[in-house]
Amino acid sequence: MNLNIAVLPGDGIGPEIIEQALRVTKVVCQKFGHKLFTRTALVGAAAIDQVGNPYPDETHNLCMNSDAVLFGAIGHPRFDNDPSAKVRPEQGLLAMRKKLGLYANIRPVTIFESLLDKSPLKRDRVEGVDFVAIRELTGGIYFGQPQGRSEDGNTAFDSSVYTRMEVERILELAFRFAMKRRKKLTIVDKANVLATSRLWRQIAKETEPQFPEVEVEYMFVDNAAMQIIQWPKKFDVMVTENMFGDILTDEASVITGSMGLLPSASIGIHTSVFEPIHGSYPQAAGKNIANPCATILSAAMMFEYAFSLMEEGALIRKAVEASIVAGAVTEELCEDKSKAFSTSEVGDWIVDYLSK
Repeated sequence: MNLNIAVLPGDGIGPEIIEQALRVTKVVCQKFGHKLFTRTALVGAAAIDQVGNPYPDETHNLCMNSDAVLFGAIGHPRFDNDPSAKVRPEQGLLAMRKKLGLYANIRPVTIFESLLDKSPLKRDRVEGVDFVAIRELTGGIYFGQPQGRSEDGNTAFDSSVYTRMEVERILELAFRFAMKRRKKLTIVDKANVLATSRLWRQIAKETEPQFPEVEVEYMFVDNAAMQIIQWPKKFDVMVTENMFGDILTDEASVITGSMGLLPSASIGIHTSVFEPIHGSYPQAAGKNIANPCATILSAAMMFEYAFSLMEEGALIRKAVEASIVAGAVTEELCEDKSKAFSTSEVGDWIVDYLSK
């Protein structure tokens, strides 16, 4: 099979972790007889610096003409610390999601047995955790209009807007995911306060009869935030709107022991994007210390979701798990920091495992 992949390294540690994910992708393609074609493009702060646009037209055209996008991270402190900045790296991410029609972000939350004691939660709470969080990605308060500030700058406003079509398509996707798993779906909203959440709940109730085998649970977002910590094993598939999903999935990622281990897939109308859930971690940029495993696991999801190559994806996950068991991990997972592997050394270990 031919694999045409757009590579967007982005900012901070993005180029370092993408490099390792590409090495893994190449060796898997060689092992299974696939032909890999890649082209690299600018996004985020790097794109602002070079062309003044965080998501240039050239980058978008490349993404549209590729089979999949492997994406690193965006963000830079100079923008974080300047609220008056008119152009920001995050605008590139939002533009990419909107233009590619990436309405669903899929984040698996699983626990590696060898890292149970790295979780901030007790072992008995997290052992066996395995759920999928589905976040609506192109609607809600991040995109709603009107949005802005008053002329005197003393009042700011954001609008949370959802249409029936946007809610229907993400809920149908969530129900179908639940059917493929343990047939349990948790729908997270704030229907006691927000009109958009009441639309979500209404449409969910209308959709339920189409999937009679799925057990549906409705949960307010504040309760969901607590239960992810108290009883994370109770969840199977969770679906929610954009901002709630942004917060809850980052919370869920921490219980695994490291944000550097969780991948994601953003899917929708056009080309799908595969990326780690962590940010650009600018403090570590260029130091060769960042954990590349989330990006490598994102490549595994790419094989599965973009190309239906399930065996290839499973092998990558097996290699990552083997590296953790062997202690080939970066400093945030290593008890003895003197024995920590660098970013590239973790890549070396996994590539060597896959080559055997």
